[in-house]
Amino acid sequence: MAEVKKENWFKRTWGKVRKYFRELRSELKKVVWPTPQQVAKNTLIVVGAVLVVGIFIWLFDFVAGVGVNALLSLG
Repeated sequence: MAEVKKENWFKRTWGKVRKYFRELRSELKKVVWPTPQQVAKNTLIVVGAVLVVGIFIWLFDFVAGVGVNALLSLG
């Protein structure tokens, strides 16, 4: 029986890399990129949410610190 010769490792790997980039390019053509106005609006929403969460964490930390200090001063 004749053996089927495997393709060179470099050729197999290079073929997979080429296929990956070809598929990547075709997928990137399907992407709907946001407008600058949408980016600005979303950025403001994220900054606002970060500020609100940061203030909430700061308040919780402050209240917890006061509570712990009050408990420690009782003893």
